[in-house]
Amino acid sequence: MLDSAAMALREVLQFPDPRLKRKSVPVGRVDDELRALAADMIDVMYDEPGIGLAAPQVGQAIRLVVMDTEWNDEENGPGKNPMVMINPEILERDGELTWTEGCLSVPDFQAEVERAARVTVRYTDLEGNEHTEAAEELRAVCFQHEIDHLDGVLFIDRISRLKRNLYANKRKKALKLEQEEGPARNTAVAESAQDSS
Repeated sequence: MLDSAAMALREVLQFPDPRLKRKSVPVGRVDDELRALAADMIDVMYDEPGIGLAAPQVGQAIRLVVMDTEWNDEENGPGKNPMVMINPEILERDGELTWTEGCLSVPDFQAEVERAARVTVRYTDLEGNEHTEAAEELRAVCFQHEIDHLDGVLFIDRISRLKRNLYANKRKKALKLEQEEGPARNTAVAESAQDSS
């Protein structure tokens, strides 16, 4: 059996990958494949590091989310306490707040997003138990952010068109530059290797 620490982590899809815009389908049943995906997602979430990750962010268009809003990567921070949510849904929203959000799939960008201050969420865990949870502040924001991913919505879809377009243009230029530098960098490495032989 392979050691999971030695296995490669799943890649987090990044904007503007069109797979992030797909609406996810409900999970029908919990099986070993789903448990393995959830475990992989937890590993990726902590490695990035982040406090939430939705299955679409790793290329799986199913309604599965992992979260740990209490954890941080500081040495003396609280320990890991991940939760897995299957088919989560928001039952109630109340109040308003503005929160500065970032996202593993939207690199190098944060923005203020208006969200409900309190939510009630229903989901199923990996053992098939149904849970209903009332959340506020960061936890409420995280629930809304991750469930948005399941509906093909990124937090940048909830900011002004001007800010979204500025980010999209900046991101596209950065990706184009990466593509242009990639072949040049590979050529330089190959030439350097030939020179040293």
